[in-house]
Amino acid sequence: MANTYTQLYVQFVFSVKGRANFIMESFRDELEKVICGIVSNHKCKTYALYCNPDHTHLFVSIHPNISPSKLMEQVKSDSSTWLNDKKYIPGKFAWQEGFGAFTYSKSQIDRVVNYILNQPEHHKKQSFKDEYLSLLDKFGVEYDPKYLFEWCN
Repeated sequence: MANTYTQLYVQFVFSVKGRANFIMESFRDELEKVICGIVSNHKCKTYALYCNPDHTHLFVSIHPNISPSKLMEQVKSDSSTWLNDKKYIPGKFAWQEGFGAFTYSKSQIDRVVNYILNQPEHHKKQSFKDEYLSLLDKFGVEYDPKYLFEWCN
């Protein structure tokens, strides 16, 4: 019987519901470890992860037995549950519906990892909205602006 062989590298971008700045530096590392664990539990590998206060970048290689949508469903659901159980924020934490998913080749791994790990510096120069719209445009993703993330101005 033949095996399945894949090379699927995906950068996910997803936002805190209402674009609230709920992800604090005091628990960011712990949240990132939880997300990495969720990814690993689904036989995927995390290459880079950065949880900004209002959005997250996650770069992974995906196992062929899970779809990008299912992986994101699990990451968002399980990390929300963890955050709510920890009571790190007042009220109920939730991720906003939807996400961006952008694919890369193996030769681009180092560049994407560096980009994600340098998020704090990057966002001194560019807003999340501008960053996200730039990714959509760069990858030729057609979109209806009314279905994008909620933006804070």
